[in-house]
Amino acid sequence: MPIKFKVNGRPVALDVPDDTPLLWAVRDELDMKGTKFGCGIGLCGACTVHVDGVAQRSCITPIASIAGSDITTIEGLAENNDHPLQQAWVATQTPQCGYCQSGQIMQAASLLAYNASPSDGDIESAMNGNLCRCMAYPRIKKAIKMAANQLAVNAAQGEVKRV
Repeated sequence: MPIKFKVNGRPVALDVPDDTPLLWAVRDELDMKGTKFGCGIGLCGACTVHVDGVAQRSCITPIASIAGSDITTIEGLAENNDHPLQQAWVATQTPQCGYCQSGQIMQAASLLAYNASPSDGDIESAMNGNLCRCMAYPRIKKAIKMAANQLAVNAAQGEVKRV
């Protein structure tokens, strides 16, 4: 029986085994390649997506557990890749190899959805577990702070908060 849920606002129904990791459903069945496979055991964060607005490791999330949920991948974070986090990533030249960046951005978006003005400690705590082999952590923190500031400006100007 197909498992029904939404991905980036679009209803989908997949007829895959219940224990299929969400990561492989998104990448292989739905052909969205932005979410990356890193470790396969939920420790590196490269596969981070949002499940009902909360950051979750898709490599260890069985598809059966997300039936009826709303999944957001990096492709669905912003319509034109213009989310304040994506813009800040570019402005701060955060990525080097770029492999972990979609997971980093999705984890940061979840943080900013719940804490619009995070301290350094809040950022470090929330991002702990999202690994970057290039060691871009200082730029990642800088980009998150820049995006938080932009979201605050947007909110002050009456724009819809997009996280």
